[in-house]
Amino acid sequence: LVSVPACCSARYNLALLAFFGFFLLYALRVNLSVALVDMVEPNTSLVKNTTSNVCPEHSSTKNVPRNTTGVKYSWDADTQGWILGSFFYGYIITQIPGGYLASKIGGKLLLGFGIFGTSIFTLLTPLAANLGVGYLIAVRALEGLGEGVTFPAMHSMWSSWAPPLERSKLLSISYAGAQLGTVVSLPLSGLICYYMNWVYVFYIFGALGVVWFFFWMWLVSDTPETHRNISHAEKEYILSSLKDQLSTQKSVPWRPILESIPLWAIVVAHFSYNWTFYTLLTLLPTYMKEILRFDAQENGFLSALPYFGCWLCIILSGQIADYLREQQNFSTVCVRKCFTLIGMIGPALFLVAAGFIGCNYALAVAFVTISTTLGGFCTSGYSINHLDIAPSYAGILLGITNSFATIPGMVGPVIAKNLTHNNTVGEWQTVFYIAASINLFGAIFFALFASGEVQDWAVSGYHLHRN
Repeated sequence: LVSVPACCSARYNLALLAFFGFFLLYALRVNLSVALVDMVEPNTSLVKNTTSNVCPEHSSTKNVPRNTTGVKYSWDADTQGWILGSFFYGYIITQIPGGYLASKIGGKLLLGFGIFGTSIFTLLTPLAANLGVGYLIAVRALEGLGEGVTFPAMHSMWSSWAPPLERSKLLSISYAGAQLGTVVSLPLSGLICYYMNWVYVFYIFGALGVVWFFFWMWLVSDTPETHRNISHAEKEYILSSLKDQLSTQKSVPWRPILESIPLWAIVVAHFSYNWTFYTLLTLLPTYMKEILRFDAQENGFLSALPYFGCWLCIILSGQIADYLREQQNFSTVCVRKCFTLIGMIGPALFLVAAGFIGCNYALAVAFVTISTTLGGFCTSGYSINHLDIAPSYAGILLGITNSFATIPGMVGPVIAKNLTHNNTVGEWQTVFYIAASINLFGAIFFALFASGEVQDWAVSGYHLHRN
């Protein structure tokens, strides 16, 4: 089996286009948490600022002409919590259907239209905010519906495109776009709010999403067989590397899937990891502003730093994981378990530490950054384990695990907001403790029950053995 060079190959082009797709997807998802700071009237959150004077003001306030033309809304803290969480109500609904549809109609259309739809609703966000909170929540939930199909669709495409020993590399490249999208859009949204007006945050990212859609539809295909410009050698290489791994049966073996312990190991790990991830993603800007007292401009760059670390870590760990499997003959399950342990226990420790260093904001930022960076190991850990245990149904499996893993996005921020009504350091420590313990539990569970082998029910001949 001769491996085909990566440069300019169809599979790496797919990884690159997917990278930009996930980049935009996350940019469209997180821009609201920055813009929201500017959309809300300053006095609505005055009540809750009373006790946040633990730390001194230290932002060297630059007298930059700040644009104040954006409309302001009087939403209280709880309303803001609902607005931030609404995205996930749509997101959770389309996970499993997304995986199922991808196995039927292919991931290309599903992923393309998922991001296209999200972009259109992003463009409509300012209008919705003007019409009222209900409309804004609805539009965000609809964005969630569009984004919900994307990860299952991508997993489904990789099951036909990624040779087993290149899985960690290809998937980590495509999904790392999500982290970089966070990195770029947090500070960029801050700057757009600062110099222009918060509505442009939604217009600019929405428009970019529409542009990406046309490139995707034009350049990508669902399988190597249907690709217009793939070389014969590469097509043969991919197809032969996958020949014993895929199932030809048309019906989905739902019962064995749901009874599969290795799948539940991924579910628990995915849920636990996302608890920390989403709590930080939605509340880090608040923590920085209320406790450590940064102004918005510094805030955007510092909020983005952890995700930049995570992005680097995902790309590097993907290369390392495949190197260990291919060159050092480490078993797949060993690599997946080790990477998951590092990627979940590391963040838990540093997150708790971040709650205990008082007003030393340099350390706080460093600890949160290290915490999120180490999380990047999980991408080559539990995150692509679906493709190891059942390549044919990877999209459906991801739909299942991601449904469970979306619950923290809905519940986490709401619980955290409720625990931090007075914004004291003690209250935030509790939030960090909860996240860390959940992470620890997920890591141990995965280490005990995960598998690296293709499961019996996921291969063609499965029903023949049964009867």
